[in-house]
Amino acid sequence: MTSATTLPPRVTEERATQRILGWIALPAGIALLVLVGSLLSEQFLTTRNLTNVLINMSLVGIIVVGMTFVFIVRGLADLSVPAMVAIGALLALGLQPSLGSIPAALVGILAASAAGLVNGVLIGYSKLNPVITTLATGTIVLGIAQASVGGVIVYGNDPQLQSLLTGRIFFGIPTIVLIFLAVAFGGHLLLGRTTFGRWVYAAGSNPQATKASAVPLDFTKAVAFWMTATLAGFSGVLLGLTLQTARPGIGTGYEFDAITAVVVGGVSLLGGFGNIPRAIGGLLLVTLLSNIMVLNGIPTQSQGLVMGALIAGAVALDVYLRRRGGAA
Repeated sequence: MTSATTLPPRVTEERATQRILGWIALPAGIALLVLVGSLLSEQFLTTRNLTNVLINMSLVGIIVVGMTFVFIVRGLADLSVPAMVAIGALLALGLQPSLGSIPAALVGILAASAAGLVNGVLIGYSKLNPVITTLATGTIVLGIAQASVGGVIVYGNDPQLQSLLTGRIFFGIPTIVLIFLAVAFGGHLLLGRTTFGRWVYAAGSNPQATKASAVPLDFTKAVAFWMTATLAGFSGVLLGLTLQTARPGIGTGYEFDAITAVVVGGVSLLGGFGNIPRAIGGLLLVTLLSNIMVLNGIPTQSQGLVMGALIAGAVALDVYLRRRGGAA
């Protein structure tokens, strides 16, 4: 294997420069958005607006943690996320009268986790296409979720738990945000400090070499998809309990938000590169950009164009860097 010490000095310098730019670009972009947002709207830097930004970011951020593993392991994307969010929210609220709030929430998470296990087995062990598989699984799960509630809106009956989740503790930080930070920290440790994390990077960098070196490639990919579905179900449970209302389409768009955040954060669609902090940085940038557009009355269609262009640019940059062998 070619090492950095054997490369020509010019190539080594280029890679070092690209790494530096990769780490500077995201914080600089976030800082620029904060400046622009504060200049365009007086509401942007208000406590109420920033709190709403953090809460919305946290619910998507829990899913982003799992999606990061899927990207790094070269699993493309998990399109079953909206269905997992929906079934988590619907079961958490729909079963409250008969089971109670906490058991109902656990059932919602377990249901999404079971569907994620199916995804993992089909993709990791049966080698089915991840996009088609998760799309099919999501469609089935969403159908089950709709049938379980008769296709209607479900309402919760636990205002105390809602108050706890929407409340603020530890210097006024919303509870939802603290839960998200705990999940993100746990995902960061798992990815960066454990043997499984090394398997994830190895599986995404070079699947054939990884398999030849006795790394459990199938298991690693399966766990990535199981984890994403479980976290999506958990996010759905939190969303349902926070709103105390849920409908079958409650998770619509969450997969797009998570994929956008991960891509903009610099996690490679080609696998083998990225980490949780970068993905969360991408989520913060995307959330701030969306918030600025909403505050300034940008039409929804135009917002979609901006986000689409952002994804296209991030993917193009990733491909360019990978072809030059200089991913940061």
